[in-house]
Amino acid sequence: MHSRKPPTEGTVAGLAKVGLRLAFVAICAAPLAGCATETVSNYGNGSGMSCLDDSPHCVAQRQAALRNLVGRSDRHWVRDQAGVDAYASGVRLFAFKKKKKDLTCDELARARHEADGAERVLRGPDAKRLTPAQVARGSMFAAEVSRELSKEHGRRCRRG
Repeated sequence: MHSRKPPTEGTVAGLAKVGLRLAFVAICAAPLAGCATETVSNYGNGSGMSCLDDSPHCVAQRQAALRNLVGRSDRHWVRDQAGVDAYASGVRLFAFKKKKKDLTCDELARARHEADGAERVLRGPDAKRLTPAQVARGSMFAAEVSRELSKEHGRRCRRG
């Protein structure tokens, strides 16, 4: 096991580290069994992003949705309207994070704008069914992704 001491409960940095680890684990860590029957078109419509609990079934659905997004060569999903589930599940934000080096400057700007607005969506009227932990994890992850997209945009898309 780990010999490191866990972050203290009262620190923002400690909560951020725990939240980001949980978000990453929830998206990526479960076995992929059970998702082979889903079709590509289902994930473009948000399937897999709306299953928000940490059951193996939901984790597998989110993994399949993520694979679908990052595997698409057209990247049409970057321009699609996202709902609260896409941010609460972390799938869409994680896809932006994984594809940042492949995105055009316009797509990076759109993705950063979307990540910047994710917290507003997560705290809005459509998010009333989310738990405070889901909102906090989604908001922290959105802030992290926004910073990464901003750095990538600044590095590659300077105006001369």
